Amino acid sequence: MSPIQTVAIIGAGTMGGGIAHIFARSGFAVLLCDIDQTLLDKSLARIRTNLGREAAKGKLTSDEVEAAAARIHLITDRDQLSQAEFAIEAASERLEIKSELFRSLDTILPPSAILATNTSSISITKLAAQTNRPTQVIGMHFFNPVPVMALVEIIHGLQTSQTTFETVRDLAVRLGKTPIEVNDSPGFVSNRVLMPLINEAAFTVMEGIATAEAVDQVFQLGMAHPMGPLTLADFIGLDVCVDILRVLHQGLGDPKYRPCPLLVRMVDAGWLGRKSGRGFYTY
Repeated sequence: MSPIQTVAIIGAGTMGGGIAHIFARSGFAVLLCDIDQTLLDKSLARIRTNLGREAAKGKLTSDEVEAAAARIHLITDRDQLSQAEFAIEAASERLEIKSELFRSLDTILPPSAILATNTSSISITKLAAQTNRPTQVIGMHFFNPVPVMALVEIIHGLQTSQTTFETVRDLAVRLGKTPIEVNDSPGFVSNRVLMPLINEAAFTVMEGIATAEAVDQVFQLGMAHPMGPLTLADFIGLDVCVDILRVLHQGLGDPKYRPCPLLVRMVDAGWLGRKSGRGFYTY
């Protein structure tokens, strides 16, 4: 397989923008696609700001910042992604949304292209079954903030080929990341372990055992976590946490994964964490 040079990134939110940032910084031509031109413009502006911060720390020169930004092409029409050798979607954590995307990308990208997903919990095998290239479908789960966090979970679907895995593993290394190999299972490793922790922390608040501040202090001071689980939940997005817990609950059938009613009520109220200005804390 020839080296990947052009990548398509579908979804210009926090994760999609972060993924576009690191690909452009690493020398790839980036096709950043979203249906919302305003969101695309905001994403590029945020990427420029973050590249500028890296330059201020001496990690990039001003010329490298401009070159990286110039490699990002904003696209609202998926049909314009046809020259990409690799695509990764960073859409909402809903199976129906991602399935539609994979069916569409399968018809647009060349037959040799790899289709990846940044999903944090949804089955790679189910997404691969939406395409005519299941051996070329894989999970590439980045962590937020993408330019900073070193880990990438590389997730095999049932039919993912070893060639696809090795290509994507090497791609992660080219991006300066540390790839960890994981097999397909709800939540993979990261969220299979993390979400029950966040969920149980929410139960302790709901049951009046402790305040959110106290729960977080226990983990920061007693377990040396850089931030407590409820601060982290606000950072991830409480709606994302609930979506992942529902995937775990449905996929594994164990009641221990049922979302805490307090989390569900907060999402229903629009209290999604940092992105909405209110979650367990006010921002």
